[in-house]
Amino acid sequence: MALNKLSEHKIRGHAKPGMLGDGGGLFLRIQKPRGDRPPSKNWVFIYRRGDKRIEIGLGGYGSGTAPVSLALARQKALVIRDRLANGEDPRGDKPAPKITTKPKTFYDCMEALLESKAEGWRNSKHKHQWEMTLRDYAKPLHDMPIADIALGDVKECLLPHWHERPETADRLRMRIRAVIDYGIAHEWRKAGNPALWRGLLDKVMPARKRRDKEHHAALNHEQAAQTVAKLRQSSGTAARAVEFLALTVGRAGEVRGARFDEIDIEAKTWTVPGNRMKAGLQHVVPLTDRALQIVEARRQQSTCALIFEGGREDAPVSDTAMTKALRLASPDKAATLHGWRSTFRDWAGDETEHPREIIESALAHSVGNETERAYRRLDALQKRRKLMEDWDAYCAGAN
Repeated sequence: MALNKLSEHKIRGHAKPGMLGDGGGLFLRIQKPRGDRPPSKNWVFIYRRGDKRIEIGLGGYGSGTAPVSLALARQKALVIRDRLANGEDPRGDKPAPKITTKPKTFYDCMEALLESKAEGWRNSKHKHQWEMTLRDYAKPLHDMPIADIALGDVKECLLPHWHERPETADRLRMRIRAVIDYGIAHEWRKAGNPALWRGLLDKVMPARKRRDKEHHAALNHEQAAQTVAKLRQSSGTAARAVEFLALTVGRAGEVRGARFDEIDIEAKTWTVPGNRMKAGLQHVVPLTDRALQIVEARRQQSTCALIFEGGREDAPVSDTAMTKALRLASPDKAATLHGWRSTFRDWAGDETEHPREIIESALAHSVGNETERAYRRLDALQKRRKLMEDWDAYCAGAN
């Protein structure tokens, strides 16, 4: 007998009238809405004795003065099944055993929140970051009842990361806050949220030492040609992806997700959709002959729509593989993929006469106000193409 077929996520998202079975006689009846009201949802336990069908109501889901959650409905159903197994009538006068509801813990709320967000992650990396932060860094809170977590508990959870990894600590606080908000919304906690910053944690967390902004390690532009030459000696996908990244000065995520249908061979352009751009706006990149050669060579070996596919089916080459390929080719072993953008910026600013706004535009940085950008867009592509051709020649060793 299969049990526990339902989930909170499935129940909340289901509005069609009918019956949803959780297994073992437990059902959720969804009734047609009346007027502007949402559809009503009620738990029932159904069993048979001979030819007789018997139904026991267990309460409404998410409504009324005593809403019955999925977990509580399963507990009630378990009591009924035990009585039936003992030959008792679950509708009899004998009082049913008192159901004691175990307090919801931070871990319970965390798992429920992550499940509720399952369809809304921007990408797999975003999903992994949320899960890792909450499951690893928020571990001290896991076994605590969500109703009992206090300001001091959140503070102690943040302190190990507060000074050494401030960005991690800030993300951890915001995600702890989201979990506790989830518990409050489901009435598992009556008090306010102790993970709020203003007026709470900002009064008790120690002041951070001022830190200089950390930059991505970048190659000296004089090492660019040497590194590209070494990359071209490798036939691996990661090496080609790094070279394409260097020649287009794109971000790693933009390059890893690049698809053949984004390339216009005749126009010699790569159109990156807004959902892969940091600013959320579509960006058109002029492609040099070498960049197009890379695309066409990859097309001959491709088994999917991705230009730089990884080892798994329909998955892009990994960031780790690209970083490894870069560091094998680079004389600077601290160099990063994002650092290529700084290398290009230094070269363009120090060694060329190309206008600053064209250089910034090549990096997909916004320059000037909206009116200026619209006016400049008409001829910027051709100016950027000349800039990228000069950069391509420089990377090929034609100083």
